[in-house]
Order: sequence, then C-alpha cells, then structure tokens
Amino acid sequence: MGSRSRARQVAAALGFVGLLLAALGAVMIVMVPSIIKQQVLKNVRIDPSSLSFNMWKEIPVPFYLSVYFFDVINPNEILQGQKPQVRERGPYVYREFRHKSNITFNDNDTVSFLEYRSYQFQPHKSRGLESDYIVIPNILVLSASVMMEDRPMSLKLIMTFAFSALGERAFVNRTVGEIMWGYEDPLIHLINKYFPNMFPFKGKFGLFAELNNSDSGLFTVFTGVKDFSRIHLVDKWNGLSKVNFWHSDQCNMINGTSGQMWAPFMTPESSLEFYSPEACRSMKLIYKEQGVFEGIPTFRFVAPNTLFANGSVYPPNEGFCPCMESGIQNVSTCRFNAPLFLSHPHFYNADPVLAEAVSGLHPNTEEHSLFLDIHPVTGIPMNCSVKLQLSLYIKSVKGIGQTGKIEPVVLPLLWFAESGAMEGETLQTFYTQLVLMPKVLHYAQYVLLALGCVLLFIPIVYQIRSQVGGGQSMALAERPLACLLGERRGSDWIL
Repeated sequence: MGSRSRARQVAAALGFVGLLLAALGAVMIVMVPSIIKQQVLKNVRIDPSSLSFNMWKEIPVPFYLSVYFFDVINPNEILQGQKPQVRERGPYVYREFRHKSNITFNDNDTVSFLEYRSYQFQPHKSRGLESDYIVIPNILVLSASVMMEDRPMSLKLIMTFAFSALGERAFVNRTVGEIMWGYEDPLIHLINKYFPNMFPFKGKFGLFAELNNSDSGLFTVFTGVKDFSRIHLVDKWNGLSKVNFWHSDQCNMINGTSGQMWAPFMTPESSLEFYSPEACRSMKLIYKEQGVFEGIPTFRFVAPNTLFANGSVYPPNEGFCPCMESGIQNVSTCRFNAPLFLSHPHFYNADPVLAEAVSGLHPNTEEHSLFLDIHPVTGIPMNCSVKLQLSLYIKSVKGIGQTGKIEPVVLPLLWFAESGAMEGETLQTFYTQLVLMPKVLHYAQYVLLALGCVLLFIPIVYQIRSQVGGGQSMALAERPLACLLGERRGSDWIL
C-alpha cells in the first residue's frame, strides 16, 4: 500500500507541474507577442531611454562614399560635333562620419536636430589617388552657356569675351581632390564679386564642397513617444512643411522619414519613403524580397521604375519637369538653374537613347541598382547601398565660342554609391536583444506547453492502468510489491 500511495503522489505531483507548465506556455503564447511589441515600441522611439537612441544620435555603422568619375577621352572631337567617349575611373572611396547636434525635444512630440557630415579619403579601399587627373566638362562655362541661350546676342558675345579673358574652356583637366572639394577659378571670383549670392561656395568650386564639414539642414521629426503612428516621420525641414522647387504640390511634399530609421512591424505591402535634401525631393522605395543579413531577417527595398520617369511615362512626376528622356530628373531648379540631371548610374532604368548617345556606358542591374535591407520588426537598416549619377546637359550655343559645335547630349559627370552595413559589437547587441531573445521566447512557449501536456498525461495513464483488468489484476494491484513476486504457504509458491 505504501508503494502504491507514493506512486499516486508522484503521478499527482507530475500532473500538477505539467498543468503549471502548460498554463505558463499558453499564457506566453498569448502574452509574448504583446510583450515583444511593447519592447520594440519602447526601444525604437527617439527617446534617451530607448535602446536605439545612441545609435540614432551617433550612427555606429561605418558609411562609405564611393565615387566613380567619367573621364572624357575625346574633348576636342566633342567640340567638333562628334559623339562623346568616356572612361569610368574609380572608385575613390571616402569614409563618411555623421553625428547629430543641436538636439532639441519639442512639446509637440517632435525632436529637431542638425546632422553634420565629414569625409576622409581611404586610399586602401580606392582604385586611384586624389591626385589623379580627370577630364570633365567645365560645369561653370557650359551651364552658363545653356542658361544664356535665349539672351540677346550682344550679351552672349560679352560672355565669350569674358570667358576668353579668364582663360575658360569647355573642358577642364582637374585632380579628383579638386573636383570633389573645390579649386580656385577666376570665373567664381568674378561671379561672387558682381552676384554675391548666386552660389553657396566662395572662392572655390567643387561638386561636393558644400557637403563636407556641413549639415544637411534642420530636420524636425516625430519621436513616437506620444503618438507611435507618426514615429520618425519628418514634420519640417528647415522650418518648411513643403519645398518650393517643383511645379506641383505633390512633388513639393516632404514625405517619409529623414532616411535613417522607419516605423517597425513592416509587411511586404510597406514602402520606404524619405526626404533627401541633396535631391531636393522625397523618394519612395518599394518591397522586393525577403533576405537574411548576418542571421538577421530583412526586407529588401529597391527603387521603382518610375522613380526618375518623366511626366509622360508617369504623370505624378510631371511636377518635376521640364523633362527630357525618361529616367533622368531635371534638378536645375534646386541647383542654381544649372542644367544638371539626377539618375541611376550609367542611365540604368532610363530611356536607352541616353546611354547610346555616349560611348563607354554599360548599365546593368547588379552594379547600378540601389537597395536598402531593413529589419522589418524594428525598421532599422542593416545593409544599404544608394547609387545615383549626376549628369550635365551640354550643347552648342550660338554666340558663345567656347561651346564650339557640341551636339546636344546629357553627359555623365560622376556617379556615387553611399553604402553602409551594421557590424561588430553593434550588430551582436542588435542580434542578441532583438532577434535571438525573441526567438528563444517564441520556442520556449511551445516547449513549455508540450512538456506540460506530456506531464499531464502521467496521472491520467496511471489512473487508467490502475483500473484496467479487475479480479486478479485488481488484487495484484492492491498487493505489496513483494506479493507480486510470490507468496509462500508451506512448501509451495502461490502466484
């Protein structure tokens, strides 16, 4: 009787433990998703107490700017009306450093900040040095010529004389460092003397001169602390709710985020929208596919075919016109009226006539498409590469001798890739806290439920077995263990 009693107690205890485990597992199945969601919401908002705040303030991801130049091979022949020939040079790689300052939390659930950027050349990652010489169009001369095309002939002749007196030509041979960060040009000094507010640069002219050791404007974005539905969305840029560069309200809208973090809990129906001060417009990327980056699940977002489409191909882009061939965007209205165009590198995804007009261009998806890999649960980028090309529209302008017989063409100047990937301690912390731990909790809840169910079956099975049979089986079940082996009366064993 003692053994039977102990067995019954053990079975009952295991059943009770199983009930607790099963209940705990069931509660976790109901509660864990909500707990994880609350933790994500707490840690992705812009608040000093959140896990991602320091990451947002001082971006730990190493960013690199890789610049490729289009070296003009036949400048003299272009002046005679021949087809341009270019050779791609590079990459010339720069480490990009970003940090936010003037961080001010406002009463309306927003935060304002300036983000400063600086660049350092990386010779070991580059294919060439900043001292390399590149032949490129003289942007000042050829831009001014196109801008003066409809002005009186007398004014154009004066401009020709001024160009000649200053030694200006249609093409220049400058070093990479000069093209990037600026070089002395007598024309700049002349313009600044008589038109002091025409250009933002003083003394030197360089394509990236205004970006180095400078900020990208005053952003005011929603923190998500009080109203999570607007987390990271831009409220204002430089105090503006919309810009005035373009010709429609839709194109002038400041939509999306500042381009660093997005709202969490993404789905394949989500899109990535952000405002780019350099492009003077908002851009929207679309979902392409799921992936994995260093063990972390990601959604890949890419540019739609309509990003730089002209108004006839994609009517919502009509506000960015006047347009030329589809696939390039005229940015002259936000670049001092210079005939500059933005596109994908090598005119990828653009009208084929653009690449065919210049020898040496070879657009392809693998090298020239942009992408962002986002962790869908948190909205934080894991890996990205944004690639854009800057081109100049050049042509012969009657009355300006420096333009010769140049046939109208959109001539690429350079393209660049801004790339970054999470790595090192930051990646490990992110993986542990936002991927590994939720995954452990996810599996633990089902393990607890299954184990609890198994333990619950033990007292049930014991009870069933104790009641099966009857008669001799019942008698055997009630005997002490020793009697199950036999009971001796006299000289015989009775079973």
